[in-house]
Amino acid sequence: MTLDQAELGRRLEELARTYRVPGATLAVHAGGRTTLAAAGVLNRGTGVQTTTDSLFQIGSITKTLTTTLVMQLVDEGLLDLDEPVVKVLPTFKVADPDVTASVTMRHLLTHTSGIQGDVFADVGRGDDVLERFVARLAELGQSHPIGATQSYCNTGFAVAGRVIEVLTGKLWDTALRERLLSPLGMDHTFTLPEDVLRFRAALGHLPVPEGGADDWPQPAPRWDIPRSAGPAGIVVATAEDLVAFARMHLADGAAADGTRVLSATSAHMMREPQVAVPDRWTIADHWGLGWFLPTWQGRTLYGHDGGTIGQSAFLRILPDRDVVIVLLANGGRTRELFWAVANEVLPEAAGLYMPGPPQPPAERIAVDLADWYGSYERHGVRMDLAPCQDGTPHLTVTVTEGLAGLEEPPHRMPLTAVDPDAGLFVTREQDVAAWAPVVLYTLGDGSRYIHLGGRATPKVG
Repeated sequence: MTLDQAELGRRLEELARTYRVPGATLAVHAGGRTTLAAAGVLNRGTGVQTTTDSLFQIGSITKTLTTTLVMQLVDEGLLDLDEPVVKVLPTFKVADPDVTASVTMRHLLTHTSGIQGDVFADVGRGDDVLERFVARLAELGQSHPIGATQSYCNTGFAVAGRVIEVLTGKLWDTALRERLLSPLGMDHTFTLPEDVLRFRAALGHLPVPEGGADDWPQPAPRWDIPRSAGPAGIVVATAEDLVAFARMHLADGAAADGTRVLSATSAHMMREPQVAVPDRWTIADHWGLGWFLPTWQGRTLYGHDGGTIGQSAFLRILPDRDVVIVLLANGGRTRELFWAVANEVLPEAAGLYMPGPPQPPAERIAVDLADWYGSYERHGVRMDLAPCQDGTPHLTVTVTEGLAGLEEPPHRMPLTAVDPDAGLFVTREQDVAAWAPVVLYTLGDGSRYIHLGGRATPKVG
C-alpha cells in the first residue's frame, strides 16, 4: 500500500469489509506529512458515512493523555512519582492498609499497584465525580501484591485524575483542555457527550451471539461510559488529533508551533521501560509511564490501544523514523484489521512489519496442567481452567461485572501449548478469530496467575 490518499482509502475499505468492521478512520504520519483515510459507516442503524474528521472513542489511549498531565506536574515540581499518593490525597484508601500507605504515582502509571483494576462504578455526572469515585475504593482489594507483577489497572488512572484535580485546582476535563488539548490544537477532542454531539461520531458495534464468520456486528445498546472512567478512557477524538498528540511526543514535548508542552526529560521518561509485561506477545514486552513499549525486529516503538463499548483504537509511534499510525474503528475484528493495515503501510513508511500473535505448533505439545486447574478470579472476572474429555485444557472466562453493566456470555476457549517452559499458550473462540496468547506464571511467593488481556488473575481455588 502506498501513502497516496486515494489508495489508502481504497485499501482501508477493502480490509474493513474483510474483517467485518463497520467503520474506521486511519491516519499515517510519515515523511513529514499526514495522510488520512476513512471507510464504512459510523452506525449501521443509520448508515451515516464515516469521514476523516469523524470522532471515535479512543478508550485507554486516554491514559497517555492523563500521564502527560501528570508529568507536567512533575516538571512543575508539584509531584514526585515515588512519593505515596496519600501525600496528595490524604483520604485515599483501599482495603490493604500497607498499599494505602505506600502506593505511588509510578505504581499507578505502570499498572503495578495490584489494586483491582476494572472498577467502573457509575457515580453520576457531577463535576465531583472523581472525588466520589475515589472515596468508594476503601474496600477494594488487590489482584496481586504491590509491585509484584504488571496487571492493567483502570482504577489507578481514576486516582491519577483526582491527583491532577487536587494539584491544579481544576477538573480533570478542564486541565486536559487547557494544559494539553488547546496548546496542541486538538480542537476535535472531547470528554463529554454534549460536545461530541456537535460532530460526526461513531457508535460501537457488538458481535451477534452465536454469529458465524459472515455476520456483521450490530449497533451497541448504548454509547456512553461512566464519567468516573474519564482519566482512564473517556476521550473521544479524531485520528488527526491523535497524530498531533503523538508528534508532540516525537518532538520530545514540543508542539508543532514550538510551544513547550512537556519537558524533554519527562517525554523521555514516559518511554523508558519500567516493568516487564508477563504476556510479552500480545502488545508489548515492557511498560513505560503511560506508554507500552513493543519491540519489532529489534526496534522499539511506543503506543497504546483502547477499547470501549464496541469501539477500538490503536496508536503506534516509531521514533527512529518519525512515523505515527492511528486506526480508529467501531466494531468487528479490529485487531486483525490493524495488523493488516499496519503491515501494508509500515514496510514503505518505516521499513518494518508488525508481528502477529504466536501460532500453535504443527504438532500438539503434551502438557500436564494438573497443578494449574482450578478457579482464578479478580474484580469483574472469573476464570475456570479445566480439562475437557479429550484432555485438552479449556479456559472459561465469565465476566461478572462488565463495562456499563452490559452482560456477556461466558467465553469457553481451548488452550494450545506453544512454549510450555515460558507458560505460553494460545487460544481463540472461533476459527475466524486471531489467536490470542495466554500466559501461566508464578510470582516469587509461588502463587499462580493467568495473564490474559493485559491482566493478572490469581488462582483462588
